[in-house]
Amino acid sequence: MTNVSNDPDYDSQPSFQDSSTLLFAGSNKGQTDIAVYDINTKTKTWFNLPTSGGEYSPQQIPGTSYVSAVRLDTTGLQRWYQYQKGSNMSSEMIEAIQVAYYSFYDDQVALAAVLSGPNLDLTWIDFQKKTADTIVRNSGRSIHRIPNKEAMSYTAVNEEGNHDIFQLDMKDKESYFVCQLPVGVQDYCWIDETRLLLGSNNKLYLYDLFGSDKWEEAADLSEFKIKNISRLTVSPDGKKLAIVAEPESD
Repeated sequence: MTNVSNDPDYDSQPSFQDSSTLLFAGSNKGQTDIAVYDINTKTKTWFNLPTSGGEYSPQQIPGTSYVSAVRLDTTGLQRWYQYQKGSNMSSEMIEAIQVAYYSFYDDQVALAAVLSGPNLDLTWIDFQKKTADTIVRNSGRSIHRIPNKEAMSYTAVNEEGNHDIFQLDMKDKESYFVCQLPVGVQDYCWIDETRLLLGSNNKLYLYDLFGSDKWEEAADLSEFKIKNISRLTVSPDGKKLAIVAEPESD
């Protein structure tokens, strides 16, 4: 295991740009910017020049050389932008909505969790039509494209206040229940089209759609002196895992 940020401040929301390059929201002299970590050379750089706000949830925009991120300006304005490498140029992905979390299906469609008062609403974003349509009220923050399927997944808050995972068929727009996340857990990722992974405290748990219908312990990471695993993501080649966790106190 390698500490790629090695910083006491905020570093989170990882996503793989490709199987050897990791993007994340990294602390940069008191501001959160788009960090790029090269796994082969073990070096960290910054994708774009600093802006007037902090960047969060960076992701590669499919089929382009651009990276998108949610920007929180010092004025309190929160918008979803796309950025050019090595530049301070940016433009809104879609105007006038407060995107908090998102994931791309392709270069034309994305799902986003949009701020709606104290809650989030799952929203279908069509970039070609420039439309944003709410499809689920009171959704969660963990949204993913499911590997090898014409489908995405999202979470919704159930009556007990916990998070359920649903699969959304991107052709007929029908949703199907997958499973419930453990109490207190909001984040997960897909290893492949049938297996999901999550972190809780210092352990990883696996859910197999064709398995025992429950989350089972997959790995104990206590030897690495970490706790409170939250976000996690698997590389496109399925060989690398990036996790966000806190260091254990000495």
